[in-house]
Amino acid sequence: MAVADTHVHHDFLSGSLPLSARHGAELWLAAEERVQFDRVPVNGGDIRDVGRLHVQVVATPGHTLHHQSFPVSDPSTGARSLFSGGSLLHGTVGRTDLVDPLLSRMMGRAQWESARRLGALDASVSLHPTHGFGGMFAPTTVPQLAQGTVGDERSHHPVFGTPRDRFVDDLVSGFGPVPSHYRQLVRLNRAGASAAPPFPAAEIPENDVHEAIRSGSWVIDLRHRAAFARAHLTGSINIEDGPLFAQYAARLAPWGGDIVLVSDSADDLASGVHDLARVGVQVRATHLLGPASTRFDSHDYRVADWATYSRSAQGVTLDVRLDSEYREAHLPESFHIPLHELEGAAMRLAPGPVWVHCKSGFRAAIAASLLARAGRDVVLITDDWEKAEQIGLPVLRAA
Repeated sequence: MAVADTHVHHDFLSGSLPLSARHGAELWLAAEERVQFDRVPVNGGDIRDVGRLHVQVVATPGHTLHHQSFPVSDPSTGARSLFSGGSLLHGTVGRTDLVDPLLSRMMGRAQWESARRLGALDASVSLHPTHGFGGMFAPTTVPQLAQGTVGDERSHHPVFGTPRDRFVDDLVSGFGPVPSHYRQLVRLNRAGASAAPPFPAAEIPENDVHEAIRSGSWVIDLRHRAAFARAHLTGSINIEDGPLFAQYAARLAPWGGDIVLVSDSADDLASGVHDLARVGVQVRATHLLGPASTRFDSHDYRVADWATYSRSAQGVTLDVRLDSEYREAHLPESFHIPLHELEGAAMRLAPGPVWVHCKSGFRAAIAASLLARAGRDVVLITDDWEKAEQIGLPVLRAA
């Protein structure tokens, strides 16, 4: 029995060490990686048997310096799979700027070569990366599959039809800034930290939540953006529970700061605590909102679509998407501050109402709650960006 880890991760705490300990299994990791725990060092070119499985170790640098991938075959059934880590993903590849942004182009060239090396495997090999695609991890505009084979990737993946230098140019131009908490996660993963919380989050009464807000804690409300906009605890911040919750909460909240979660769903609170633990964030306390919390903010804010914006917008239009998204297309009158820079730059906004948007409403909802906490008059545009042009709003596009 063995647990194989493709690389030291930047964006979540790896479960490989506790998993191997729980089952008494070997833990495989690249021999060159510097870590503070016992593991079985493996090198590119190694072939290892685990039960009836044959496992190859393939050096695939690019996402990280010592990244490895693991083609696995089962001679008894003929099944073949590729565990590609952050190298060859469905429709894209992992970021190449996480080791050091200054090395992103060099690592991009290595990533191109590694992905093409994996693409030379038999077309029937099923592909299993460690990640999905998009967002902070692997920005891309290429249509992607949720599952598939190496042959599927060869038919549409840009790495197989794009010259190396042009591929690298396109890849690095889509990167936003490296989230600051990634440095902390690499350090924790090299030390062998567990993703389990060191102590359970306490359930606290509403008065204690208000006291936490007054003392500077980040109180995060996990409810849907429309429910938060209608009524919320004054000073709380809205980050909806879902696949992107933990990454945005870890990126925006002060690292090591005091975190309190609130929601009207006990299940969402439990999943929020769990998901934040996976990215190295300890939740101090939770609070289950009742049907009528006594001190909801009376100054709620509006939620609108693009049609309402076209008829009624007055004041500032704030675009909180990434720089690359804004450059590609934006409203000519919009003011641009990426979400991760908003707290430090919101003072640059002119007085008056702020109409805030992103691509779908998720990031704009976070921004709206931050602006409301700062006392601004906010209108949250929770509509797909593509609809802005469809209804006739002028959109400036990159040449």
